[in-house]
Amino acid sequence: MNWFEALVLGIVQGITEFLPISSSAHLIITQELFGISMPGLAFEVFLHFASLLAVVYFFRADLAVIIKEFLQYVGTRNVKYKTSFWFGIYIIAATFITGVLGILLEKQLADTLRSMTTISIALFFTGLFLILIERVMKYGNRREKDMTFWDAFWVGIGQTVAVIPGVSRAGSTLVAALWVGLDKSTAVRFSFLLSIPVILGSTVLMFPDMRLAEFDTGWFELTISFIASFIFALIGIRWLIAFLNRSKLIYFAYYCFFVSGVVFIFLR
Repeated sequence: MNWFEALVLGIVQGITEFLPISSSAHLIITQELFGISMPGLAFEVFLHFASLLAVVYFFRADLAVIIKEFLQYVGTRNVKYKTSFWFGIYIIAATFITGVLGILLEKQLADTLRSMTTISIALFFTGLFLILIERVMKYGNRREKDMTFWDAFWVGIGQTVAVIPGVSRAGSTLVAALWVGLDKSTAVRFSFLLSIPVILGSTVLMFPDMRLAEFDTGWFELTISFIASFIFALIGIRWLIAFLNRSKLIYFAYYCFFVSGVVFIFLR
């Protein structure tokens, strides 16, 4: 892998990780189009870790408040810290559900369903659910203080479905959060913050399978892909939040349909 291929993969990973269009599908499609082969798990770990740092950096203020008020509620039981406490609990609960079910399903599904046909179908259904949430369901008005364990459960289930290549983690969590009646800003915030423990957990789980020889890919290429993934993940987060404040998820549905058709017709 040369520096340009590393740059391309870093950009694709960063910009698609937090958009409801499936980063895993776009990485596979990019490798197919450019004839690139991932040099090993070390490279994938670097890409995911860069995206993780980006979302932590972007939401650093939110994270600081949630962690601080979570601990203050544990220590004082002061009601003014209750919302942050339970919001943190719901993130933990959804992460637990995703972790348990994801571990059970990923080895059975991730490799066997990694075909272009599966990706095409998964992208189609991602687009379909984005349209359903926009055209059939009405946005709810419940915020952090109104959340329940059932919200965390269904968002965790939605996130678990994203082990299938082509199903967007961001898309599935957004759809699930909106489906249970959370308002758009709460759904977006919960989806982004939920990505932190999930990406961290999946990255840590890759460590035992990594080999030191994989770093022979070249530190220069790894560094380029890492920086590109971090920068474009930040751009993607900022752009998505701004976009959803003034527009709708349905445009991502049209994009998913388009990519699904291209994959089904030309890349199978």
